[in-house]
Amino acid sequence: MQEKLSKFHTAILIYMTQSGIVVFSIPQMEAKYFGTNGWLILLPIFLLCSFNIFLISSVYRLGKGRSIFDILETSIPKALLIPLYCGLSALWTMIGCLVAKQYMLIFQMLAFPTTNPMIFKAVFDVLALLLLTKGIYNIGKASTIFFGLVIWLSFLLIYFFSDFEWVRITPFVLKGGHDSLNGFLQIYSAFLGYELSLLLFPYVNKNTRLPLAIQSGLMITTINYAAVSLISFGFFGYAMLAETFLPVIDLLAYIELPFVERLENLFYTFVLFSTIITFVMYVWAANESLQRVIPKVPVKWSAVFLIVAAFIVAFIPDVMSQVQSWLHFLTYIEIAVSFGLPLLLIVIILLSSTRKAHTHE
Repeated sequence: MQEKLSKFHTAILIYMTQSGIVVFSIPQMEAKYFGTNGWLILLPIFLLCSFNIFLISSVYRLGKGRSIFDILETSIPKALLIPLYCGLSALWTMIGCLVAKQYMLIFQMLAFPTTNPMIFKAVFDVLALLLLTKGIYNIGKASTIFFGLVIWLSFLLIYFFSDFEWVRITPFVLKGGHDSLNGFLQIYSAFLGYELSLLLFPYVNKNTRLPLAIQSGLMITTINYAAVSLISFGFFGYAMLAETFLPVIDLLAYIELPFVERLENLFYTFVLFSTIITFVMYVWAANESLQRVIPKVPVKWSAVFLIVAAFIVAFIPDVMSQVQSWLHFLTYIEIAVSFGLPLLLIVIILLSSTRKAHTHE
């Protein structure tokens, strides 16, 4: 009997999929695009994500836990769904690929400036493939272990309380920013990952309260982002924060120990654990979609194909600005998918129920 994900494992899996290197730059985005007290923009984004989770929960409830692919194929011919499946697979693979490449470029910049980042990417992809082939239940267990290895980093914020100044927060709200719509979408993309819960329906226990688990994962992410952002605003001030590329890494550089130098490099290395879960989950989702197109191909071989494809594509964007540009474009598409796909599924379920009711009359 196939093991299922529990509520706890699901919540941690959602959090680990959402979190990653974006936590190092999110205060800068808030200050740049929203100005003073830009961290307050996290509240409306949290509410919008919660509404999206409500849509996903509605699909889960109305579809009675059925796979989204089964729901789609009950009303739409599979031949017409193949472009959708291929598009989703390509989108999710590319997002995972670019998140991993972004991590490698920053890691190279911090620790190994003369080393080709694709060497690190090759090792990263091998580790990801080993985890990916173990199945979603083992991915969930691994994410729980990795959670224990990275969550302690959040408690380092206590170190900065002595240098935190409320005067740097200022009494003004959302003054001095620009291009707010673009900024809103970029910060919203930092919360993405929860939408992959659409593919978890067949893999959770019947007694798992999936909507609560997804919401719990989102809540942990929001609290983490809010704590990091508030400390950053009170430590740097919004004007300095807006001009700093990776403010949280600079923040960590202030921590000094008598026997260790460059602690920020060590701390950044721990973020590898959340990055690898993000990458694995997006490629896992891509593989689930691809399997509907090529069901006769073993799951492990289709996973190998996606990992190799992601590695080859990662050669193309070779500078940080190019990676960020690609990633912003794809995450905007993913935001549309995160709302559009649940709405489509709800419409299909309701229409199917209406047809069945008329048939029985």
